[in-house]
Amino acid sequence: MEDEQTLQNPFPSPPSLYVNYTSHNLHLLSLFKVRLEASGESIDELEEPDIIKKQLELLAGESDIPDWPLTQLEKPRVDWINEDGYYNVYGDTWFTKETIPSLKETGGVQLYPEDPTVDRRPALKSILTTMLYTYSSFLSSIVAPPTPPYAQDTPPDWHRLLEWIRVMGQNLIAAANDLRPVQARANLEAMMDRQLKLRQEETMAINAKCDELEAKLNELLQRANGIVNTEKPSTSRHKSDFTKAGHTETDALFDEESPQTSDAANNINLPNQTEESDNDFPTISQEDLRRWAEGGSGG
Repeated sequence: MEDEQTLQNPFPSPPSLYVNYTSHNLHLLSLFKVRLEASGESIDELEEPDIIKKQLELLAGESDIPDWPLTQLEKPRVDWINEDGYYNVYGDTWFTKETIPSLKETGGVQLYPEDPTVDRRPALKSILTTMLYTYSSFLSSIVAPPTPPYAQDTPPDWHRLLEWIRVMGQNLIAAANDLRPVQARANLEAMMDRQLKLRQEETMAINAKCDELEAKLNELLQRANGIVNTEKPSTSRHKSDFTKAGHTETDALFDEESPQTSDAANNINLPNQTEESDNDFPTISQEDLRRWAEGGSGG
């Protein structure tokens, strides 16, 4: 059951001293600082045992005085952290400036120059050559006969070679890690160059497509103008043909009228109308026309 409860909490528990941050203890701390300043003393001048004695003395009339120094409740001194360059949280040390610690700073044996401005390639080549030679010697020492019984106090030779290989490997890994910023910068430059070329290619493709569409539109416009120019004379010709056809149809309608209608029309002369010289029909007076009309209506 305890293992299940432990696995249910994926994050580390807070420090045990968080229970000390109560309102009563914070009030005691402020009261202790005021009374200590009134007595002419400073907290920075007192050691931890002296602080406990002093707080018991100055806070004698108060209740629930802790047996640990109240100065633990104060906020961390930022100036001290900046001066030291690091601070501790949950048992881990964190540096105020984000720097990659060297192999020497972490307690290892550094065989290449610590200054990053110095060329490390000769040292790294030497380390690699030494590592290969040590590895060959290590294989030879493994296949060698065991040490005699009287030399049990002397460690085997392969122990020393194995430790030396470990040191060589640490130096190669540390030197490679020091080059991570350079590698990241080179990768970023390559990525930006690739993106720039890709955008240039896309821009060129868009411009080429725009030019193609513009040429196509100009071609369609020219073809449309040509069609309009060729249709204008044919339209006038069609209108004249339609007029002539209309006159022809009208004449045909008059030609197809009945004979009675044609004769009646020929026998009618308007008043004061003179007879043509070549007309053989007799002249009809208005009186004859009136009688003809009355007789026709009566019939």
